[in-house]
Amino acid sequence: MNYDKALEEYIRKMPSLPTSLRKVLEICDNPQTSPSDLNHVISLDPVLVGRVLKLINSAYYGLEQPVKSLTRAIIMLGINTVKNLALSTTAIIHLSEKLSTGLDLEGFWRHSLCVGVSAKLIARKRGIDPMLIEEYFTAGFLHDIGKIPLNAILSEEYLKTISIADRERKPLYETEMKTLGLNHCSIGAKIAYSWKLEGAVGDSIMYHHECEEYAGYYKDILYSVVVANRFASIADIGFSGDRHRNPLPSMIWETLNITSDIFEEIKEGVYDEIKKAEIFLKIISKES
Repeated sequence: MNYDKALEEYIRKMPSLPTSLRKVLEICDNPQTSPSDLNHVISLDPVLVGRVLKLINSAYYGLEQPVKSLTRAIIMLGINTVKNLALSTTAIIHLSEKLSTGLDLEGFWRHSLCVGVSAKLIARKRGIDPMLIEEYFTAGFLHDIGKIPLNAILSEEYLKTISIADRERKPLYETEMKTLGLNHCSIGAKIAYSWKLEGAVGDSIMYHHECEEYAGYYKDILYSVVVANRFASIADIGFSGDRHRNPLPSMIWETLNITSDIFEEIKEGVYDEIKKAEIFLKIISKES
């Protein structure tokens, strides 16, 4: 059966990224951006203002006095944290409405958070420019978004696909192609195109299971996401519907100049970062 039409219609009807978020992403990509610049953009979106203030005043930060100033909140959180809050919560709201069958909502987003923070910490360990590190998080966090439409539109078929992959001990993306004639990477790429997430994020969504075929500019970020995805599987953090994976190509380790020892080096930091990032999910769950 050809599912393309139904999936494309689902993606077409998905809300586009809010104008305020587009402006936040644009301004955060400018190295000259200041907290006051970001304040000017965010202040035009009351919902986003509320999320930023909820985050800084959450129990995680344990502040004695509540922060009521948006500019101060941005300074304390950091521009990149605010950017990720905006993007992550928007993705959750737009994509998780029907996520209840083959994929468990909490498990899926926990996996996504793990891959995002792991990619970020791997980049940090490797001495990547701090100005670039947050893009590793975003690429990792959104790498599996193509599973959302599959789960929403093809609920029964996708649950069976996940079960077959588990029973036959095959990677999920291979089983998707076998049973559905498409996979979450190609569907995710269509969402990335719709949301204008070109570059490293879109390429990581499309190629994270076919990295050997990738000939683009963003190998460093893509390969980091692939390694982070493996760490999430080994550490059993969250659930992406994919329990069995092929071995990583040696070129990935060689290109990044790391070994699997990196997993032990980042493990503690990953759990700490996930604890912080899960505040995003709590903020959203209280809004829904």
